[in-house]
Amino acid sequence: MHLSFLPVLLLSGLTGASPEKRAASASAYCSNSGGNYKLSSIAAPVQGSGSPGSESTWKLTIDDTSSGHKQTIAGFGAAVTDATVTSFNTLSSSKLQQLLNELMTGAGANFALMRHTIGASDLSGDPSYTYDDNGNKADPSLSGFNLGDRGNAMATMLAKMKSLQSSLKILGSPWSAPGWMKLNGVIDGNSNNNNLNDGYLTSAGTGSTGYASAFAQYFVKYIQAYQNLGAHVDAITIQNEPLNSQAGYPTMYVFDYESAQLIQNYIGPALANAGLNTEIWAYDHNTDVTSYPQNVINGAGKYVNSVAWHCYASNVDWTVLTKFHQTNPNIKQYMTECWTPASASWNQAADFTMGPLQNWASGVTAWTLGTNDQDGPHLSSGGCATCQGLVTISNGGYTFNTAYYMMAQFSKFMPPGAVVLSGTGSYTYSNGGVQSVASLNPDGSRTVVIENTFSNDVYVTVSTNSGQQWSGNIPSKSVTTWVLPAA
Repeated sequence: MHLSFLPVLLLSGLTGASPEKRAASASAYCSNSGGNYKLSSIAAPVQGSGSPGSESTWKLTIDDTSSGHKQTIAGFGAAVTDATVTSFNTLSSSKLQQLLNELMTGAGANFALMRHTIGASDLSGDPSYTYDDNGNKADPSLSGFNLGDRGNAMATMLAKMKSLQSSLKILGSPWSAPGWMKLNGVIDGNSNNNNLNDGYLTSAGTGSTGYASAFAQYFVKYIQAYQNLGAHVDAITIQNEPLNSQAGYPTMYVFDYESAQLIQNYIGPALANAGLNTEIWAYDHNTDVTSYPQNVINGAGKYVNSVAWHCYASNVDWTVLTKFHQTNPNIKQYMTECWTPASASWNQAADFTMGPLQNWASGVTAWTLGTNDQDGPHLSSGGCATCQGLVTISNGGYTFNTAYYMMAQFSKFMPPGAVVLSGTGSYTYSNGGVQSVASLNPDGSRTVVIENTFSNDVYVTVSTNSGQQWSGNIPSKSVTTWVLPAA
């Protein structure tokens, strides 16, 4: 996997921080594979080289001068699916409020980036739906547009989250356009001609016939409807996994040049004409076809300022994001989907958070935020039947899974506005390794997240370009976060 990622430490010296709020001493928090540490306070690092005794030692360095500043963090979180909303809404109002407080505020994980499904995904109960099904009769004027019960419930849930986390960014992604907009005429169940009926394949090009304009207005109406319910949509992708066409659940194939033309000529102008400030992010798929987002940016750069990546490429290599940044330094990047099954390794969510952060990602969202104890509700055919949420809802209560704690080791201590720092020393061997990433936070404190996958504790020393050293014990098979006072 990602062998030599750059560990990043928080930079010091941001202007405007309030000195009276700055911690005078360091602290440390840990979550581990065994589950006996869950965001638990442990022995803080000490300044200097410390006393490693007979322990294995490891050296990390960070550039906490201005030359080490990398990307600014927008937030971390997960996908709010129909399964999430349905399971959350089985809780009592007081229990739901308690859960949302733990997810969305600084007292808990401080999640500030949520992706949600526009209409049905595989993590929806039967039947599949969009916001304008209209009995599957063509509705180019979108007079039948309606969020429906599930869309209203999702917008209401996102609005509750927004009320608790003022920095919350909401990203919306559709799994399929309404069936009547597609060449095959269905949301799911048929992968033949599983494309938007927009003229790209059938006539003189995108928009020459079909529903390119209606598709653009579909996004306008959805964003306005969510806004009316208190859920401001900050960004969209126009199709989840545009290179994935399957019959068993909602999907839709969109070609790269088609995507660029739809955004440049239809969706971008439609949002602008409606006075909406919602961003459009490219791609929303795996790291192994970098030409796709590049072609979208080349063809629709006026409207596209970010790229969304997923983790499902074989032998996922997050350094792809660094290479993409080198070619497109002004484009933001996000890791917007990676699943968290119960069968995953203890550190899987830490890896799909740390790897992207080390490689210029501004945010990370897992798949999915919450499910019931059957990893659902989900569609009865196709898609994912073993996608466990970060939270499992059961019998009127909830349980945080390992992936939740792994992500919270980052999100709780790297708030929106934190600046990722460059560094060296991260490495993984066949029998384990140590990786790190660091940030300079808006209050001047610095955060260093250190993952130790060895089966033994490691005594780590972090050296900063500003001339400090911090040293301390990192428990075996853990992710440990150091919060250091301002330099």
